[in-house]
Amino acid sequence: MHSSSDQAATGVSGLDDILQGGFSRGNVFLVEGEPGAGKTTVALQFLLEGAKAGERSLYITLSETEDELRRGAASHGWTLGPEINIFELVPPESLLDSAQQQSLLYSSDLELGETTRQIFDAVERAKPSRVVLDSLSEIRLLAQSSLRYRRQILAIKHYFSRHAATVLLLDDLTAEADDKTVHSVAHGVIRLEELAPDYGAERRRMRILKYRGKRYRGGYHDFVIAEGGVRVFPRLVASEHLTDFARTQSSTGIPEFDGLLGGGIEAGSSTLVLGPAGTGKSLVAMSFVKAAIARGEKAALFIFDEELGLLFHRMKAMNIDLKAEIDKGSILIERIDAAELSPGEFAHRVRRTVDAEKIKSVVIDSLNGYQAAMPDEKSLILHMHELLQYLNRQGAATFMTVAQHGLVGQMYTPVDLTYLADSVILLRYFEAMGTIRRAISVVKKRTGFHETTIREFKISNAGLTMGEPLEHFHGVLTGVPGYTGNQETLMNSEAT
Repeated sequence: MHSSSDQAATGVSGLDDILQGGFSRGNVFLVEGEPGAGKTTVALQFLLEGAKAGERSLYITLSETEDELRRGAASHGWTLGPEINIFELVPPESLLDSAQQQSLLYSSDLELGETTRQIFDAVERAKPSRVVLDSLSEIRLLAQSSLRYRRQILAIKHYFSRHAATVLLLDDLTAEADDKTVHSVAHGVIRLEELAPDYGAERRRMRILKYRGKRYRGGYHDFVIAEGGVRVFPRLVASEHLTDFARTQSSTGIPEFDGLLGGGIEAGSSTLVLGPAGTGKSLVAMSFVKAAIARGEKAALFIFDEELGLLFHRMKAMNIDLKAEIDKGSILIERIDAAELSPGEFAHRVRRTVDAEKIKSVVIDSLNGYQAAMPDEKSLILHMHELLQYLNRQGAATFMTVAQHGLVGQMYTPVDLTYLADSVILLRYFEAMGTIRRAISVVKKRTGFHETTIREFKISNAGLTMGEPLEHFHGVLTGVPGYTGNQETLMNSEAT
């Protein structure tokens, strides 16, 4: 049975999206990557997807045995049924017999011809719609020269085109990795890569190097190999996800905070909370979440830096019961391990959660942890740009925290995303009257006016409380302010 569609679905989650539908039928595609990159898993998923549609498939293996293939499939919970024929190609017995070896001809001449003949015979017997040839390295070694290799690949391509089969050629790049012969012959080329960071689990990514006559999603796309097969996380392109929503302004639930923000936070905007460790960045972000829940909205929290049990305990002491809200379904929370998660998978999780649950408030705490998942800061900024644009276009308000290096005086910001955020809230320690205090100010807001004052705020069992503007102080943001008020003003200041 042959599907009427002119696209053969890959069976790999996310890959059809990148390929804009799948593999065009009747063509030869190259899937290349170092050993362990995931080529065989992708190939098996391709054949299993064909089996679901009632298509006959053929797996020709020159490198792995049939038992190894079946064990690999079983590790993902798959059973290779009768629709999938496995042809284990081994050298003909006469070539293994020393008495039969030729002295005047290179054995590779005979082996290459015999190998090709066996491949064609297997196809004639199975009459498959989908074929996997694993791997080209064996054929490359038998061919010995680039010219013979190219001629052999062309012969294989023309043979398969006559049979209208969709073919995946696998190449493990162990023989002449710089030889681009198959790149020029194949209809499309997919490169799988495995990266080993200095710390944490390996990272995998793929890229479409070529696809004749068809648009595809370019660039690198992160993927994982988990139980159940390869899952690809297509690179997020925010411009593809435009929605209409009301740009309403929402209160924080704290009148003084609303005053600082010029009335509140707009839907479809991003807010960055900056400050040194311990100033209350997470609590400020949680105050927005608390207000959203009070309005009957849902919120999602992605926590990089803190153990969830400790976070629940800490917030409950400040009159925010996260556990109860999770049980009610008002809050969805995920603990993210930066050492085990790629940026593409993180963006996919955020998008999936926001779409499925109609989330209107998203907290990412913190970007320092997210940065640890990135190979360099430039990539972080590009990833965050697309993610923030996507969330903004879904009408979600996003709140991010960044821990600055230092406690008082000059601060260093390891991740400078202030130009991306619509609003920037700055938290500071300052010393006054023999005590360490906290100050909050809004230094940027794209939409509308905001207060340019600096207010003192306190953290207590009641949560976040704010005082009047610190009009009689100067140098608060440096950490060592001067006080210019009189005694009466000082007492009022202490009372707040």
